[in-house]
Amino acid sequence: MFDYFYNEILRRTIISFGTLFNNISIKHTDASDNVVSVVKVPLAYGPTQKFLARLEQSPDLNKPTAITLPRMSFEFTGLTYDPQRKVTTTQQFTVKDPTNGSETKKSYMPVPYNMQFELSVMAKLNDDMLQIVEQILPYFQPAYNLTIELVESIKEKRDVPIVLENITMQDDYEGDFTSRRVLLYTLRFTAKTYLFGPVSSATTDIIRRATVSYLTGTDTSNTTRELSYTSTPRAIKNYTGDVVTNISSDITSTNTVIEVDDASGLTAKTYIDLEGEELYIKSITGNKITVNRGQDATKITSHVKGAPIKSITTSDNNLVQEGDDFGFSGTTL
Repeated sequence: MFDYFYNEILRRTIISFGTLFNNISIKHTDASDNVVSVVKVPLAYGPTQKFLARLEQSPDLNKPTAITLPRMSFEFTGLTYDPQRKVTTTQQFTVKDPTNGSETKKSYMPVPYNMQFELSVMAKLNDDMLQIVEQILPYFQPAYNLTIELVESIKEKRDVPIVLENITMQDDYEGDFTSRRVLLYTLRFTAKTYLFGPVSSATTDIIRRATVSYLTGTDTSNTTRELSYTSTPRAIKNYTGDVVTNISSDITSTNTVIEVDDASGLTAKTYIDLEGEELYIKSITGNKITVNRGQDATKITSHVKGAPIKSITTSDNNLVQEGDDFGFSGTTL
């Protein structure tokens, strides 16, 4: 039904969530407040029940208490769609290939999903537990933004809010002298991530070159009269966002000679983008350019001093998007 793709977004989000808590330590002091030991709290992925069962089944683990407890574990527990962050499903964005910049890639807008996590903190001493929890809670008010590279092929990075939903506490102190006391705090989080579809080349949906061959006249046996018409898409607006110069005075919709701050970056016989209006540069004299206004049916408008002029180059042609009312350059061969 669908083509195979795997962006590893869920995996990357799980790993990134775990890295938030992999550098938590606790300190033990003597009666004079001198630090006698520093213990880094181990973190593992897995359900809490497995750790508790291991402690009960292996009584020898009770001896090195500082190694066994405290410890933390986290688990991915659920995945739900988030309609509040929904965007237009058909909207697309294009980026240059981050590896070499020679190819343009595109992807549809991502789908918002909420990932539920549980972080379990286990300790024997109440002071150990308080040290751990106090190192976590101040960062969640109630969310902490975590930057994650969701799609490696296009280097797409997004801030994923990690929201602390609630905290539950459990203290199993009742029982005989052989029973082990375990303080268990469970922190529940929601990661508001995004799921991207397959990333494809932007050229797959755009006709980059079309050639039509046909015969003229009534003599169809005379193939020497065959003609070919070649059309190549040309962008009618700037996609790269590079500003070449600015206009140095106000212009009306009738002006065909425009004075700019610096015309050294402009070239005659090329197109430029002036606030959405496409212009064709006929000639350049000093810092004055003579233009044809409103090319390719773009709207001719007035522009104020300082309006940016952007060039339209082959780089913009490579970024032409599907559905763009781009112009065609035709050549009879």
